[in-house]
Amino acid sequence: MIKVIAIGNSFSADAVEYLREIAASGGIDMMVGNLYIGGCSLETHWKNAVSDLKAYEYYKFGETNEVFNEVSIKEALESEDWDYVTMQQASYLSGIFNSYEPYLSNLSGYVKSLVPGAEQIIHQTWAYEIDSTHEGFLNYERDQIKMFSALKDAYKQASEALKARIIPCGEAMQKARSFSLFDYANGGKSLCRDGFHASIPQGRYLLGAVWYEVLTGKSILENPYVPVDKETRSPIPEDELKVLKQCAHEAVMLYK
Repeated sequence: MIKVIAIGNSFSADAVEYLREIAASGGIDMMVGNLYIGGCSLETHWKNAVSDLKAYEYYKFGETNEVFNEVSIKEALESEDWDYVTMQQASYLSGIFNSYEPYLSNLSGYVKSLVPGAEQIIHQTWAYEIDSTHEGFLNYERDQIKMFSALKDAYKQASEALKARIIPCGEAMQKARSFSLFDYANGGKSLCRDGFHASIPQGRYLLGAVWYEVLTGKSILENPYVPVDKETRSPIPEDELKVLKQCAHEAVMLYK
């Protein structure tokens, strides 16, 4: 069994929503944990770690799905023998590297002290939709390309600081937006459901596909899992699925 936990926020919640099911379809049993505080930054994660604050909702997806309230980072990290621990910056600060440190390095050291055998990985988040009303979009002059370029550079610096691999979700999202099916500016589907969170199911599937490839080393191209849209009760159309798989795979290959 592969065991992965995210020290994250709603963006990690989006990313891991389908991960266990994707892994199972690829013949891999995976336990997925997510430490959640909405919009949580690396600075806040570090402050919570130092004070051992029971501030998190802890989602744990295994044979059964469980949710625990008022959990500390320490409690969650010690609850399983984790293989991977992921970290990320809050989306609105994702392209501002000065906001990462010293909190990322401090948090990394803290994680290593509790789970020394776990590989730490950086989860690269994604740029907002072109018409997003999120106030954090102002940090990038409400320009999606500018935000993507900035966050790509900042996460690269973060990965180099920790000598850690990247889960390139932002890269995959931007690749998918270059296809007419998801070219929102020209009538395609948005991969965001509210201007910044991933759409359901296409956006979340794309993110889960990237995590799957990075964590398992297996290609998503051969994975049969297809999520179903809860509103329409229909699976992702075949043409969309093909593009999403291709973009996830290409993004992971680019970061190898």
